[in-house]
Amino acid sequence: MDPEAYLADVDVSSDRAVDFLDARELPPPEPLQQTMNRLADLDESTVFVQLNDRVPQFLFPKLDDQGIAYETVETDDGVVTAMWRPSS
Repeated sequence: MDPEAYLADVDVSSDRAVDFLDARELPPPEPLQQTMNRLADLDESTVFVQLNDRVPQFLFPKLDDQGIAYETVETDDGVVTAMWRPSS
């Protein structure tokens, strides 16, 4: 599936570039580590999308601490979490 298709149910601007991580097959703590590494370089024009097999509950406090906006929705393919830096 096209990563941008996962954004259909998420309230984020569609004019942003998309960075995508399919974390469904990764063992813990790799999804969290890879996501945090990629978010370190995330700019305001990009939305990062993580597809996981479960809600990434340990990720949310880290996003809150860094001021990163996010939204999570459950789909037939798994749990989609979109993350982005709010525009200034």
